[in-house]
Amino acid sequence: MEMESRMPPTKPKSASSSTKTNSEAERLAEQLRNAFDGEAWHGPALLELLSGVNAATAAAYPVPGAHSIWELVLHIVAWDDAVTRRIVLGKALQLNDAENFPAVNDQTPAAWKKTIADATKAHAQLVKTVEALPDRRLSERVPGKKYDIRFMLEGVAQHELYHAGQIAILKKAGK
Repeated sequence: MEMESRMPPTKPKSASSSTKTNSEAERLAEQLRNAFDGEAWHGPALLELLSGVNAATAAAYPVPGAHSIWELVLHIVAWDDAVTRRIVLGKALQLNDAENFPAVNDQTPAAWKKTIADATKAHAQLVKTVEALPDRRLSERVPGKKYDIRFMLEGVAQHELYHAGQIAILKKAGK
């Protein structure tokens, strides 16, 4: 009982809260939103971590051998788009090295702002695609892979949170 009195209050439920979703696809879409936009259980989501990051910080390499924040965001954009295309086109799709981690050729504040806008747009399109999926499609095998769409979408949320953790470390290391 003592432990319960010290527990923090729960976060308010969002409009997309799981109490309002009925289908598995809607629940997966919510997990994707939480990982990217916020209200994630673990702490700050991707966009929350990127808030206040400027172009110079995003382009920096505070940890030797690690990707920059900017490169990680471009990588997330690439995979959000690739997963959307896999679902919509129903074709095998693999990114080459240049697509997987696109180069940052323009390090201006305007280019960083565009990268954030591109990430937001690609993620919104993925969520919209997932929300429109009938649950029966979730068990379809991803073309060219040994796993189904459900597993891939769960992986996207995990992937975004994995890189969000890297971004949090890079932000701290750069201070």
